[in-house]
Amino acid sequence: METAARRPRLAVIVANGITGDSRVQKTAIAAARDGWDVTLIGRSDTKSVQRSKMGPIEVIRVPVGSEYLRGVNARRGKTLRAAVTQFHLPDQTALNRYTASYRAWVRQKSAESDWATPPHRASIKAALRARRSVHRLRVKAYKWEQRRRPKDPAPVGDWRVDWPQLVDLDLAFGPVIEEIEPDVIHANDVTMIVTAALSAARLRARDHQCAWLYDAHEYVRGVEWPHRRQAFALPAVEAEFIQRADAVVTVSPQMAELLRDDHKLPALPLVVGNAPVREVIGGGRATSSVREACGLAPDVPLMVYSGWIGPERGVDAVIDGLPDLPGFHLALVHGRMTPLLEQLLARAESLGVRDRVHLVPYVQQHEVADYLSSADLGLTPFRRVPNCEVSLPTKVSEYLQAGLPLVTSDVKVIKSYVEEHGLGEVWTWDDPKTFAEAAARAMRNRAKLADAITQDVLTDLSWEAQSAKLLQLYRDLAHKAPSGPRTVSWTVQETPDAVRTADNTDAEGRPLWRKLGGTKVRLGLGPANYAGQGAAFAQAITRLNRDVSAEVVMNKRPESFDYPADVYVDADRLRDLDVQMQQMERVIGRFTHLLVDAFMPVFGHLNGTTIAGDLDALKQAGIKVALLAHGSEIRHPAHHMARHAFSLFHDAPDGIAKRLQVKAETNKRIASEAGLPLYVTTPDLLEDLPTAKWVPLVVDVDSWATDLPVMERKRPLVLHAPSKRWTKGTDRIVPVMTELHDKGLIEFRLAEGIPWAQMRELVQSSDLVLDQFTTGAYGTFAVEAMAAGKPVVAYISDGVKAATDGALPIVTATPDTLREVVEGLVEDRAGTAETGRRSAEFARAYHDGTWTAQVLSEFLK
Repeated sequence: METAARRPRLAVIVANGITGDSRVQKTAIAAARDGWDVTLIGRSDTKSVQRSKMGPIEVIRVPVGSEYLRGVNARRGKTLRAAVTQFHLPDQTALNRYTASYRAWVRQKSAESDWATPPHRASIKAALRARRSVHRLRVKAYKWEQRRRPKDPAPVGDWRVDWPQLVDLDLAFGPVIEEIEPDVIHANDVTMIVTAALSAARLRARDHQCAWLYDAHEYVRGVEWPHRRQAFALPAVEAEFIQRADAVVTVSPQMAELLRDDHKLPALPLVVGNAPVREVIGGGRATSSVREACGLAPDVPLMVYSGWIGPERGVDAVIDGLPDLPGFHLALVHGRMTPLLEQLLARAESLGVRDRVHLVPYVQQHEVADYLSSADLGLTPFRRVPNCEVSLPTKVSEYLQAGLPLVTSDVKVIKSYVEEHGLGEVWTWDDPKTFAEAAARAMRNRAKLADAITQDVLTDLSWEAQSAKLLQLYRDLAHKAPSGPRTVSWTVQETPDAVRTADNTDAEGRPLWRKLGGTKVRLGLGPANYAGQGAAFAQAITRLNRDVSAEVVMNKRPESFDYPADVYVDADRLRDLDVQMQQMERVIGRFTHLLVDAFMPVFGHLNGTTIAGDLDALKQAGIKVALLAHGSEIRHPAHHMARHAFSLFHDAPDGIAKRLQVKAETNKRIASEAGLPLYVTTPDLLEDLPTAKWVPLVVDVDSWATDLPVMERKRPLVLHAPSKRWTKGTDRIVPVMTELHDKGLIEFRLAEGIPWAQMRELVQSSDLVLDQFTTGAYGTFAVEAMAAGKPVVAYISDGVKAATDGALPIVTATPDTLREVVEGLVEDRAGTAETGRRSAEFARAYHDGTWTAQVLSEFLK
């Protein structure tokens, strides 16, 4: 059978963590929209590979080691003097090991001197004195040599030695790229040029055609690098590899000319400016604005500087100019506090303008223009250093797309662009007074300057226009084109690939339960979390037992509800080895206790599809395990149908009862053979697991409570809300309720497909709630209704009634007796209202988590 041709593959690589790098993210999205299979590869901030998704885009973050760097450092400075003074102590770690070995020897020998005979004791003490002298001399010599080592050594002329971090980057990124086998590699910045060149060459050597392009974001020779060796190595590595690239891309025409002339390139690099996506601007996506973040009224003059704050960015001149701009405020959009930013704020304090300087946070790249648009002026106060002189920075496009006239220093490219188009005012970069004058002029003439921001300017400075050139380049390099575009939003968000974590908090921002760590008992719960009961148990237990902290894990499918949890695992990825390893690392060594619900495995499908396969490993890890059953995973269909005339299994779709019976028999065997503590959340399950203990379902009783009256309407509102009709007996009771509704006795509401957020309001506004008529038990929905003070009607078995010593206030009925029961409840309105009051009391007594935590206390010792 002929298979469809695969989409061409693109690897976009960058040496940073990807987040916050708008050019890299927009590049990947543009290519995915064009139909490419895109993998975005960046640097992990952990020691593990991190995988996630941006729509169809695979995102991989790889850990970068420092083995090559350490090797170079160990070989560095091997002079004769250093060989003598250091003597096998290349670094502080080696010195610490030597000192520890010496101290251990001293402790042993000094103890032996007490045990030894007098002649032997004298020799031990002599050895101690001699070894002490040697140790002191070696430590002193080591420190003497370290003081004489240059802090910023001169380059040796080999970039692999001068900046070995580039080799470590290649060792980390290269294998990942080559496993993907891309058709095109897009290397962002000089730090990725080595990796792209080597990986493409290695792929071609094994007959896979791969092209690569170098995207020069900055003029490497013009950057004021902080280290002398770095300042040599990065221009050197660019010079060595740039001509090997199949294409070169950069951010401005001026940089393109410099690169061509510096490196004798055969063609002028393609210019792809970094600009905002115009399509998403003005869509109301920004959750805030800089003016709101500053707390300023619309008529207050507000200037904004957005982006990295470094010495070359010239923000100090803006601060120094503020005293000459009375009434003007400055918003600094920044990502984190740095020593330089602290200095700038201190400078503002000393000038008496600190109250007019506001720090506001970053927003996502597609929100930037809308976020900035509430300001009046956009600032580019760059110093006249080579790298700042030769490009139009991203912030210029962002300011203009936001409708902000510019106030810019006289750096070459920006000055020329602003003056050519009449988009703002220019000042002398090292003269704060001229900045103040330019800002005042721009504010006076703001309307005229804003009118110069034409549609032609905005179209040219849009990512749609800029990226189109890049997409064509990919096709030219690969000699192939995607079969067709894909629908991918420019605002697509990154989501974890298989495992994601969440930070569940209440309305006041407090954690819903005590997070794992720092307690005697560290409890794991999951991975089913049916109806959010794992989370509810965690809340109740940690509220009542200060010795317990908890972590809730939930295996989640796309269609399942996002009940609160600490960790969500993609239920379709449980066979993936990386997911299984993640779960092992999460459990082993972290949990002391584990409450496993629904007999599901906790290590994915590493050891099978039930918890049985994981038990040996959990036992060897010293983790105390208990099993918790919720319902269908242990409820035996044949036995249930024999006990209950209206059993849900009589109405189950074809094949379901048979599958559930196999599962129930398997899980009952596991429960019998494991010899572990057993718990069930509904008392009817004690018929299937008679050795188990009932731990009642837990609900937030207070949040469901209401003062709305019951049974005061002329036609009481009766609510029935099945998740699946066959499990509740819905089709058996709807005809009866519809008839009573049509007679005018009640108002019947069948709630199906209602978002859970609306269900509480529906329950609280009802007079009667009908739960299930098929199981003989009551579940979470019935408890929530009782917590709201609503009389509940359901089919309750004698065994369930006995489990509560007759206290359960649910009115029992079968499909055959439901008409009579509802008519009686409507007739006896006072008695029905009293049932609602007792229902609320019962929910608080049995289901607020107190009793559940008490039952589990023996296990949690």
